Amino acid sequence: MTRPLRHRIPIPVRHHWRLIVVAVALLALTIGGLGAWRVRPLVLARGGGAEATITDIAGTVALFDTTVRHELTLTFARDAYDRMIAAYRASDDKSYVEADLTIDGTLLPSVGIRLKGNSTLRSLGGGPAGPGGGNFGRGMTGTTLSFDSPEELPWLVSLDHFVKNRRYQGRENLALRPAGQTGSTLNEAVALQLVGLAGEPTQRSTYVSLSVNDRPVTTRLLIEVPDKPYADGLGTGVLYKSLATGSFTDQGDEITAYADDFDQVNRKGSQDLEPVIEFIRWVNTASDAEFNAQLADHLDVESFSRYVALQNLLLNFDDMAGPGRNYYLYYDLDTKRFQVVTWDLNLALSGNASQGPFDASTMVGRGAPGGFPQGGPGGQPPGAVPNGGVPNGGLPNGGAPNAGFPNIGGGGRMMGGHRLKERFLASTAFKATYLSAYRELYQKLFASGAAERAVDDAEASAQRAGATVDATQVTTLRTTIADRKAALAGNTDVTG
Repeated sequence: MTRPLRHRIPIPVRHHWRLIVVAVALLALTIGGLGAWRVRPLVLARGGGAEATITDIAGTVALFDTTVRHELTLTFARDAYDRMIAAYRASDDKSYVEADLTIDGTLLPSVGIRLKGNSTLRSLGGGPAGPGGGNFGRGMTGTTLSFDSPEELPWLVSLDHFVKNRRYQGRENLALRPAGQTGSTLNEAVALQLVGLAGEPTQRSTYVSLSVNDRPVTTRLLIEVPDKPYADGLGTGVLYKSLATGSFTDQGDEITAYADDFDQVNRKGSQDLEPVIEFIRWVNTASDAEFNAQLADHLDVESFSRYVALQNLLLNFDDMAGPGRNYYLYYDLDTKRFQVVTWDLNLALSGNASQGPFDASTMVGRGAPGGFPQGGPGGQPPGAVPNGGVPNGGLPNGGAPNAGFPNIGGGGRMMGGHRLKERFLASTAFKATYLSAYRELYQKLFASGAAERAVDDAEASAQRAGATVDATQVTTLRTTIADRKAALAGNTDVTG
């Protein structure tokens, strides 16, 4: 760690020097407990350039062990937090705040935290003033957010933003989801586990007890972020994050033209967006015959069949074809083929349980306090929002971009649809492959009882972290899973 000495002192000491005597005493106690640190230096080559020494802190407890209680503490200066709020209100800028983080008793000084998400944060930009002047309101998941309650906000935690090349148990970043009454996070925890059971890349998660400054302790869902270490763990390839502003359309040869479409996660310097640009162009211009004959040359079709089947089985409205464009593209440098990686399942398991393999995914409002006012987004009735993965791969209103999607928060229409998914579902050439994956996953995840067991695990993890799990929401989730299993058991596309 090549940090100036002043940045090694915890933030409260730097900002409240008058308490230096007390702080030094506490620091001495902290240093005395640093025996919990096991630092493992790793030397990694980045993009073919100079080698970087990675400091990986082992901690004392496996971070994503859901069978134990996890405790996190964040401490930061109020003036820095206020500047972050001002920047976000002025321009939606998600600037980092320097904070001290303690994970299960292990101190990590000077981590970076910033707001995370788009629709979830919408209420913070223009809601009515809450106590102390903080805006509050409902995000897309129905969670009430306020700047006066930082312990409830969605955070991205960067372990190496201020201390370069630092990891914790191999992780560079962590995501803290808003827990609310554990409704949407319980759905996400269950869905993430099921994606992993399906054999597809997923993200590990666990519930944690979180303390922020002197605020009340709350329960949050901590999720693994697809960062550089995550990408390297997938194999020899490049990971690209799809952005909510993306369109998956041909925008010419200039890489800069796709800055709003994808963000490259790893191997910067030795690789770029060129494979993605070529893939986008091919998907959009190939004839039907070319698409059917050559898709397997560009894409891992078996994995993609499982991806599309999973999004449908899990009733995930906001997948790659949803308004959030929530997915990653992984490009295998050996096979020269792409794989679609699931990301952001907080809206999963809340749609129409009777949905069939080729039916449109819809969002059904959870109802207050865990859903949309008046049932659906933008006050629309529950189930009003198609995601683009509709029968025959079409889009509402003739497939026009932005068509048929209600306003959310008054900020323009939601975008939906994805050309790759649409063409795949519309093609008879891949119907058998898709249904084969669908049937296998239905048996493995639903008919076997795995989904119910995943609910048991998630509920136990939340309770272990101190959450008061809303019985109504748990019952709703269990009912959705039971209804899903029953509906698909009577679907001839699933049973054959």
